Order: sequence, then structure tokens, then C-alpha cells
Amino acid sequence: MTTHFITAEVDLQSTPIKLKQEIEKQLQKQGEPLRWAVTNIDQEKQKAQVEAIVTR
Repeated sequence: MTTHFITAEVDLQSTPIKLKQEIEKQLQKQGEPLRWAVTNIDQEKQKAQVEAIVTR
């Protein structure tokens, strides 16, 4: 098992719960998320930038 630092960009969702679910779904594609944080919001593009630590 190794840990990796990744960044991801996800579409903003209509509610915080849906946004959390979308972030976790995208991170699962890269490995098992240990922790993550939204680090930037682009209102024009309606995107959230997420930084995460995942294990593979």
C-alpha cells in the first residue's frame, strides 16, 4: 500500500451533500481516500478543485 497526493476537479453540485458524494466518487477512481479538502472554487466554470491523499 502506498500513499499518493492527487488533485481533482469536480463540477459544483446543487447541495453540499451532493458535492461531497461527487468528490468521493471521483477520488475512489484514484484509490482509497484518506483525507481531502476543497482548495479552490471557480465560479465561472462551476468547478471545485480538490486536493487529496489516497492509498493504492
